Amino acid sequence: MNITEAIRARRSIRKYAAGAEIPDADIQTMLEAAMMAPSACNMRPWEFVVVKDAACKQALVGAHPFAKHLLGASIGIVVCGLPEKHNHLSAEFWPQDCGAAVENILLQALDLGYGTCWCGIYPNQDRVRQFQQILDVQSVPLALITVGVPAETPDARGFYDPKAVLYR
Repeated sequence: MNITEAIRARRSIRKYAAGAEIPDADIQTMLEAAMMAPSACNMRPWEFVVVKDAACKQALVGAHPFAKHLLGASIGIVVCGLPEKHNHLSAEFWPQDCGAAVENILLQALDLGYGTCWCGIYPNQDRVRQFQQILDVQSVPLALITVGVPAETPDARGFYDPKAVLYR
């Protein structure tokens, strides 16, 4: 699959094949793709929490009302920002940097045959605090990505809209 096909084939998956396991090598490949994302001044202001434990998944679902599908997913990957990891030029860009890492995970997972769904956490401060407590992290949870073998094939929801493009 080339990148053009991957971008157009990516879907938000909320139903996963029960009991499917993701090999550690595939998880590492997804995380490597995340860490290849561009970041302001190459500060790489991120860390990642891979969630496999059923009790941890249940706690996260309790903290995020739109992430119930995590319970059926093989894993969750929480992308966390490190706002303090910056220089004078990059201080405000950590959310964008982490967003680029998220997109790389989504595309890499698709290439490996997995479905994903991006669930936002930041800037909802209540949700951020709950995720920090559950995951025992000081970093800022930005997004939860559910990952598993897809058990649905939703239609595309994205499309090209020429009215959203300005030329100057």
